Amino acid sequence: MRHYEVVFLVHPDQTDQVPVMVERYTQMIKDSGGAIHRLEDWGRRQLAYPINKIHKAHYILMNIECGSAVLEEIVTLFRYNDAILRNLVMKMTGPVTEESLILKGERESRERRQRAEQKRKLEEDQAAREAESAEGEEAAEEFEGFDDADDLDADDSKD
Repeated sequence: MRHYEVVFLVHPDQTDQVPVMVERYTQMIKDSGGAIHRLEDWGRRQLAYPINKIHKAHYILMNIECGSAVLEEIVTLFRYNDAILRNLVMKMTGPVTEESLILKGERESRERRQRAEQKRKLEEDQAAREAESAEGEEAAEEFEGFDDADDLDADDSKD
């Protein structure tokens, strides 16, 4: 059995059918004794150029190990399925199991955004606490000032 990387683009109106399609293809591969080393759903993305006046598509990446007969059957299914806009099958030298660069980049940018959001919230909380403590000190000073004024009034009444 050989190793292949398969990428296919699904029509955006058929996005809800993607899990069923993927399950069908994976079951075909497993039934023939093959293996799926990596399966990534990249989601709906902008196309580099319009295909049949469509500007977005749902991307799926699969790294599989299967025989040539099963691969030919999958490619034939791609060809006759109107929901599949494009597909690409590449022969690989071995199994690829690590995360793709696209998903790594998305994960890292998502983590960066989360860290920035946490940092911003922390700074806002710290600024709010500083503002509260500054207001508390001003109020205490004003309150102390009122006590002194009351003492002066009390001293004036004694005279």
